Amino acid sequence: MSFESAVVAGGTLKIRDARVIVCSPGRNFVTLKIETDEGVYGIGDATLNGRELSVVSYLQDHVVPNLIGRDAHRIEDIWQFLYRGAYWRRGPVTMTAIAAVDTALWDIKAKAAGMALYQLLGGRSRDGVLVYGHANGADIEETVDQVGRYIGMGYRAVRAQSGVPGVKGAYGVGRGDLYYEPADGTLPTETLWSTSAYLNHAPKLFERLREAHGPEIELLHDVHHRLTPIEAARLGKALEPFRLFWMEDSTPAENQEAFRLIRQHTVTPLAVGEIFNSIHDCRELIQNQLIDYIRTTVVHAGGITHLRRIADLASLYQVRTGSHGATDLSPACMGAALHFDTWVPNFGIQEYMRHTPETDEVFPHDYSFDDGYLRVGETPGHGVDIDEELAARYPYKPMQLPVARLTDGTLWNW
Repeated sequence: MSFESAVVAGGTLKIRDARVIVCSPGRNFVTLKIETDEGVYGIGDATLNGRELSVVSYLQDHVVPNLIGRDAHRIEDIWQFLYRGAYWRRGPVTMTAIAAVDTALWDIKAKAAGMALYQLLGGRSRDGVLVYGHANGADIEETVDQVGRYIGMGYRAVRAQSGVPGVKGAYGVGRGDLYYEPADGTLPTETLWSTSAYLNHAPKLFERLREAHGPEIELLHDVHHRLTPIEAARLGKALEPFRLFWMEDSTPAENQEAFRLIRQHTVTPLAVGEIFNSIHDCRELIQNQLIDYIRTTVVHAGGITHLRRIADLASLYQVRTGSHGATDLSPACMGAALHFDTWVPNFGIQEYMRHTPETDEVFPHDYSFDDGYLRVGETPGHGVDIDEELAARYPYKPMQLPVARLTDGTLWNW
């Protein structure tokens, strides 16, 4: 490290400017770019799928004016200022905005130190980050084929979703190829849901997958909050013979105690948390050992600073991380997540949905996939940048997530 960078790393680094960049290279992304008086800058993801402009307003109108002139090295103090100082704590919009600032500041600090971000967090706990991909099919046989395709690409773990007979627009059945994006209209499209049809169908999918692909591949499944606790318990028990890596989001978790009923009836590992935005959303789940994997993300749970607290709490109860990594998390979030994953001692797995070529061009990055693992580079910072000129060619497109209704018309959990 040069003398000049050592001075920057050890002294103050004033925030000179902060800007919000909105673009849509294949899907919508919101990015915060923070610049310092020494020319060091950092970027952070601020994307909240289907509600992107809410975070844009929160950042531009309320957060950015409070950043100018502050010392970018004081990450903890800035985090506390944005969380405690706002009075209106938590919530997805607030915590996504805080996460964008926090990620950008960690990017800056690591660049100023001349280090890859994972080094600042404490160094490597592993050489590579185990990831899982998404295999989706209109029916069981198509899903079987898609799982085989992911195995052929080198994946060691695959999430499997299948269409359900008689259920129009079942969750997880992608419209495209590798680049599944659920947000599909300026107003929400409506899908159909039948719990009984799904519960009868899902075990058949995993029986067929084990028959076709054997016992070694790790299989995961996302219920997407569709079941009541006792229905989730029934599904978990039915899936036990097929040794799932986890059953994800089996029931809504606003009532954390609901997972106790599921836990009493099945040994299928449980994962939840991609829509959580603070440690309080999962505290009881972790402390009572009602889950096995916590899926909170850098972008929606207050950044690296807060995600570290969640992971540290989880480690006390042998709960491992399994962070969300869908396409609505930009490469800036994925880069930060992978540095976090490389460090965190109680790592479990990382979701990895591939971005479109357009997205990868707008967000050049140094992480790479090989033999089932993502590996971070040694670029100072989190290793992801944004090409602003190219981003400007992809203007924002209003898009919302679907909703689901039961067969009798009742609005249900999408």
